[in-house]
Amino acid sequence: MTGDTEVREQVRRRYAAAAVAGSCCGPTQGCASDPSLGADLTGGSYTPAELATIPSNAAGASLGCGNPTAVSDLRAGETVLDLGSGGGIDVLLSARRVGPAGFAYGLDMTGEMLDLARANAAEAGVENVEFLEGYIEDIPLDDASIDVIISNCVINLSTDKPAVFAEMARVLKPGGRIGISDVVADDRLSPAQRAERGSWAGCVAGALSYAEYRQQLEASGFADIELTPTHQAAAGMDSVIIRARKPHP
Repeated sequence: MTGDTEVREQVRRRYAAAAVAGSCCGPTQGCASDPSLGADLTGGSYTPAELATIPSNAAGASLGCGNPTAVSDLRAGETVLDLGSGGGIDVLLSARRVGPAGFAYGLDMTGEMLDLARANAAEAGVENVEFLEGYIEDIPLDDASIDVIISNCVINLSTDKPAVFAEMARVLKPGGRIGISDVVADDRLSPAQRAERGSWAGCVAGALSYAEYRQQLEASGFADIELTPTHQAAAGMDSVIIRARKPHP
């Protein structure tokens, strides 16, 4: 396997195992529980009221570093896409926020996670959702079909982030926006120093720096870019809220 393919397979195996564990007894692997970090990546970001509206298996399989639904200002009737939707927690919360006139897609490459997410949606009785199998570098949706893109500690796992950002720009409607939680490195840390702090599959080695994140979003045409750190994930690395907008022509 090539290096990129090997990394993707490591990520897939890790999250497949997390899905199986999360379906019965809580997650044992994933970003939120990476023992190398010495910190809770989620930062306790979901409120008790939110967690009360979704199945416990969806909450148990949450392996992110924040709560993108809380920062994306979702509105009734909007269409939302969650990149790397995992057990479905953010898709289900989004579906409730946009209401029956809106719709929420979840995209994931891991079959076990998709099975868990679909079971969670059925248990929750949420019908305005669809979980798609695929890669965030090649989103299986039409151009200009999405109002809001969210993602929870997943983009750092990609080995081709420019492709991810280009695909995000493609599927967003003009004026559409992103509200992402991700791990971001201090600009002073080299890629080697990031790798010293944790694995790629553990959401650390593949993290972009603040400057890199901004530059790559700008290169894909995004505007009004904001990166707001919420809490420390590892030494010199933060859990960060990223907001941006696709301009009108």
